[in-house]
Amino acid sequence: MTTAVVVGSGPNGLAAAVRLAQAGIAVRVLEAEPGIGGGARSVQRPAPVGLAGRLIFDECSAFHPMAVASPFLASLGLERHGLRWRWPEVQLAHPLDGGRAGLLWRDAGRTAEGLGDDGKAWEAIVGGIARRFEQLVPDILGPILRVPRHPLALARFGALAALPATVLAKVWRHDEARALFGGVAAHSFASLDAPFSSSVGLVLTAAAHAVGWPVPEGGTQAISDALAARLRELGGIIETGKRVERLGEAGDPDLLLLCVSPQTAATLLDGRLPAAVARSYRRYRYGAAAFKVDYAIRGEVPWEAPDVRLAGTVHVGGTLEEIARAEEQNVRGSMPERPFVLVGQQFAADPSRSADGVNPLWAYAHVPHGYPGDATEAITAQIERFAPGFRDRILSVSVRSVAALEAHNANYVGGDISTGANSGLQIVFRPRVTADPYATGVPGVFLCSAATPPGGGVHGMAGFHAAERALAYLRRRGASRPA
Repeated sequence: MTTAVVVGSGPNGLAAAVRLAQAGIAVRVLEAEPGIGGGARSVQRPAPVGLAGRLIFDECSAFHPMAVASPFLASLGLERHGLRWRWPEVQLAHPLDGGRAGLLWRDAGRTAEGLGDDGKAWEAIVGGIARRFEQLVPDILGPILRVPRHPLALARFGALAALPATVLAKVWRHDEARALFGGVAAHSFASLDAPFSSSVGLVLTAAAHAVGWPVPEGGTQAISDALAARLRELGGIIETGKRVERLGEAGDPDLLLLCVSPQTAATLLDGRLPAAVARSYRRYRYGAAAFKVDYAIRGEVPWEAPDVRLAGTVHVGGTLEEIARAEEQNVRGSMPERPFVLVGQQFAADPSRSADGVNPLWAYAHVPHGYPGDATEAITAQIERFAPGFRDRILSVSVRSVAALEAHNANYVGGDISTGANSGLQIVFRPRVTADPYATGVPGVFLCSAATPPGGGVHGMAGFHAAERALAYLRRRGASRPA
């Protein structure tokens, strides 16, 4: 039987393993950490002293529009393995000073209505993309150098996506719409003045209308556990606590798929990579970092704008201009005084994560690459700014610094949870300029991490595409494949 080893059990590694197992290949997944999931993990912590129960915190990724939109994940029937999606009433909120807020509802019309004079432009741009979202997904969740399935829809999207976010945002006049879009665009961890910085903002805002920003019941770990259950159902094997530091430790499979950073791939394949590929992997650039804080709070966050409490995700950073300034500082290596902060109120959609009147509040700030400091107070102050009295509701705090993030997941080099900077050519061509970004140049060895298209996010599509390339390699080689 044809054999394959997948190094890394993040969503892309598991998706690659499942796709190979579907083709009848004997698959082993080797995971360095004690548990599976990579960036799609959750942890249970006891409620603060004197209270009963446990709280569930997502360790990195938390909201999953692209997991719901993913064609491959949708094809797997993961609901049979316990995956249950839960949607908040408001998909996203962006509070502003003075008790104002931009609200992104699942319904594009309702969102537009709440944006007043800017509603018509929101409906035309974001709503228009949302209406074509099903057509766009197969093209935007794949490598750039291929024939698109829906070229006209992709061309219309691309014309807007190529703009800097600060330029596209000029179609809106008021802070609510501008900040709402800018906060989503900031998910790229890149300068909002750079070309293509609108792309992430357009995809994720349109996704909010098309499929929502749901959470998995019981934590993001449920996605990884469901993928693992499907893999085992197909005969695949997962081994945890198996760190691969030398190529020989993966055995001698017919196929080797690496759900690792290009830096790690270059080390593992040292001496075997073509010189040009080795140079590209070693020159691969990493972006700004995340600094994570989990709060246990009594009750809800006392947002000054009341409807913000209904949102699953809250972007805390003020106006578009403030966010753009903070992101530019991060890119230049300077810690912002007021960083852009993402806040997760997963309990708004999934109360099973809470206990005894205490809610888990997930948060992280964008900080410079490799930032050595402590951003806890800056994060708390930003939330307090828009939710006076927040500090009084904090019962406990758990912090994961930039260095701790990388230690917890080796793909997060310098705390970059996107596994690579989203700027310059790299926002389009990851991890190098090539027609086949998954091929390493070593026969039978493929890269399948978020450093390959379509980049970061829990969608499994990088793993799926890498597995498809691996299967095509087998066909070209003439290897026998079980039915």
